[in-house]
Amino acid sequence: MLQIDVNSASAPARRRPIVVAAVTGAVAVLIAVITIVLVAATRAPAGADTAPASLLPAEAEMGSVELNVVDLPAMREYYADALGLPVMEEDAEHVVLGFDEPLVTLLAGAAGADDPSQAGLYHTAILFPDEPALAAALLTVADRAPESYQGAADHAVSLAFYFGDPEGNGVELYVDRPRDEWVWQDGEVTMGSAFLDPNAFIAENADGVAPSSATVGHVHLRVGDLDRARAFYSDALGFAVTSQADGALFYSAGGYHHHLATNVWLSDGAGERGAGPGLGAFVVRVPNQADVDDVAARLAGAGIEYESAPGVLVTSDPWGNVVRVLVG
Repeated sequence: MLQIDVNSASAPARRRPIVVAAVTGAVAVLIAVITIVLVAATRAPAGADTAPASLLPAEAEMGSVELNVVDLPAMREYYADALGLPVMEEDAEHVVLGFDEPLVTLLAGAAGADDPSQAGLYHTAILFPDEPALAAALLTVADRAPESYQGAADHAVSLAFYFGDPEGNGVELYVDRPRDEWVWQDGEVTMGSAFLDPNAFIAENADGVAPSSATVGHVHLRVGDLDRARAFYSDALGFAVTSQADGALFYSAGGYHHHLATNVWLSDGAGERGAGPGLGAFVVRVPNQADVDDVAARLAGAGIEYESAPGVLVTSDPWGNVVRVLVG
């Protein structure tokens, strides 16, 4: 069985047993050092062992992520061959990857390089239905792109493994722990970043069956200011703030640990994004048109521009990260 080398998270690309390294580098250190205690923006009553309520419906969830890319063939190879995401459609200008629904869309034509000190994508988090499916995905990336590994953590509510694609976009592959294992107290849920041995996880869970489903569980963004992020993503868009850590906010609907996160770890003070590679847009899915109308009303009340048509609303956060709210 392939193994992950825990002593080299940045090993050169070669087909060999991977030993997954401890988290290294600026991104990895940020993952490893933060212990998260969730603090509700819409606060639960004192003593309540419940999640905060959101303005978005409890059924809201994340949809696909669009990436503007410089080298479409290389990025296709990584997401399709290394991460094992099926190609749903493609042509010379774009590639759509996913299972039953699109997870990631790669759009050709970008130039330059993503700047981690500016606003943009921190990582796309792909949620697998169970541990065997995640273990199978890890074996695939271990075999085909071991150098992309950045670290792993047991967050108490989830088990997460972190990677970087060829153009510097972060990717998290994870599985949730059962919700009845999440600890809520005084309107807060406790998460952490305990050591997670990828080799032990693979050995305990791999069953030789390739994944047949996955979803975008959450999207984590780089922003320039957390107060402005809260005003946009919580007050206007409608997620509840479920956590605040040093330099980061976490948001959800329906009592999830987080559907969205924003941080200023490397991007504090960043202004509006320019054209270039990285995040193109991400999708938030809601059950019906009334939910889209409610978002529109909150955006209008906050003086935030948007465009809408039946079943869809498009807006941008203060840094130019594009959000599409879709019915379905």
